Amino acid sequence: MSLGDSFISGEAGRWQGNSLTNSGSRDGTDRAWTGAGYDPAKVYGATVANGCHRSDSAEVKSATGTTQTLIDLSCSGATTKNIFRASNGGVAFRGEAPQADRLAAVAATHDVEVVVLSIGGNDLGFADIITKCATDYIVWYSYCHDDQQPVVDSKIDAAMAGVGKSIDEVRAVMSGAGYGSSDYRIVLQSYPSPIPRGSENRYYESGWSRVNTGGCPFWNRDSDWARDSLVPQLANRLKGVAAAKGVQFMDLRDVLQGREVCAKASKHVTSTAPASAATSEWARWIDSQSTQGDVQESMHPNYFGQRALGRCLTLMYAKASGNYSCRNTPGAGTTGMYLTAVS
Repeated sequence: MSLGDSFISGEAGRWQGNSLTNSGSRDGTDRAWTGAGYDPAKVYGATVANGCHRSDSAEVKSATGTTQTLIDLSCSGATTKNIFRASNGGVAFRGEAPQADRLAAVAATHDVEVVVLSIGGNDLGFADIITKCATDYIVWYSYCHDDQQPVVDSKIDAAMAGVGKSIDEVRAVMSGAGYGSSDYRIVLQSYPSPIPRGSENRYYESGWSRVNTGGCPFWNRDSDWARDSLVPQLANRLKGVAAAKGVQFMDLRDVLQGREVCAKASKHVTSTAPASAATSEWARWIDSQSTQGDVQESMHPNYFGQRALGRCLTLMYAKASGNYSCRNTPGAGTTGMYLTAVS
């Protein structure tokens, strides 16, 4: 069972790597290609209409060897207030009731064993940060980290309080459905970085290759800040919430290492280099030309990334207790994911 935002709903699951070809199947990267046009519902089902974008490859759907029924209640763009029960301050989102209320209906009809939660990033304004950093690169030729770090610092305490309340809400729902504390587990997860460090970017920092070719319009210093400051800051704070609430924590800060958009260790899909979990990027680029898919898919784990996250969740499911970091094996596919215990 998964609750939360776009990083667990399956946003960008439409894409198997990134290709510069704008027609047809885009060198096999576009899973929405029908042979005559594009139908995103092939990937997102009915949620293509409301923008929740719960894909068929979303983390919980890609997990195997867990439970017989894999249910995804998350929604792209959700914040912590979209988790809370309506009776306790929760707010409906994209035409759907608060996720805790929807969980109550599932808990009453299913034997829920694990609830995995990804939330808090939108409370910090992740999308706005990405937009600001890209705009500063493309338009203003200035850095974003110097003005965005104070913004994050001003919001993070409230965001973490919301994450903590989200966990409390899940527990209240499960208790109300007759579950004891030992009947199920809650796993709180952090976020991966969709862009590499500046030194690990395969395109020159200046010029237009990062914009028009790579889809990663960020300065090195901003990339380093995102990869080595922002993502770890959020992961460490989420880990603290997990510890305070007595739930398991899955650290995903390094899960896309070497597989990020524009990473030197990965490459674009072309007519002669087919989509491959071993060589293609595992995150969706920013399509500055708006010629492929939806803008909201940008900077999210793609089909390969979600398959990898599903493997992480499968491994985590086997761990009855403890906190773990999930990483990938360089040069291997999505089955090469492994866990490392963290204190």
